[in-house]
Amino acid sequence: MKIKNLSQSQSLVNHYLVQLRDINQQKDRMRFRENIKRISYCIAYELSKQLAYSEEDVTSPLAQTKGDVLSEQPVIALVLRAGLAMHNGFLDMFDMADHCFISAYREEGSKENIKVHVDYLASTDLTDRTVILIDPMLATGSSLVLGYQALLKKGTPKTIYVASIVAAPEGVEMIKENIPIDTFFTASIDKELNDQAYIVPGLGDAGDLAYGHKLS
Repeated sequence: MKIKNLSQSQSLVNHYLVQLRDINQQKDRMRFRENIKRISYCIAYELSKQLAYSEEDVTSPLAQTKGDVLSEQPVIALVLRAGLAMHNGFLDMFDMADHCFISAYREEGSKENIKVHVDYLASTDLTDRTVILIDPMLATGSSLVLGYQALLKKGTPKTIYVASIVAAPEGVEMIKENIPIDTFFTASIDKELNDQAYIVPGLGDAGDLAYGHKLS
């Protein structure tokens, strides 16, 4: 598995990431969602370099020329609900893509006893498709692994990419061992998980910050 960590070089990704982490700026839900979306644009652009293209003729008002277009559209698979803001960014970039929606949630507890449940899956046929699995917070990696296993009911993809905004080393290792990933893209790989399986320094609960606190 190759890893593309966008924070390892200076770019606007780091600027947006600082705003995402800032507890004062987090009070503005719209800005929080928009910064996730902006980072998603950057990740989607980097990921697009890995995809296959074919040359097509195109006629401008002045002349005929050639240009590269995607040979096939990917399938964007997201874990609800935190993945929605990230999905919007990928949807803007891959505007003709197919989509897969996974409803997964984890029971709160210590990181040694995390339980994840997958309740719902809506997907196109994934046989021999390129699938981009997105989840903004890759903590333990359990929900993404279970999501991937659920996807196999819809066919076996030929290529899988995973994208997150912030990841923990434990989550990266989990997906490396359990999902046949080509490349993992992220804005940051943070220090560790705490005892409650939250990423440190992280940015908190992305779903709550984007869409409001949920009842337990």
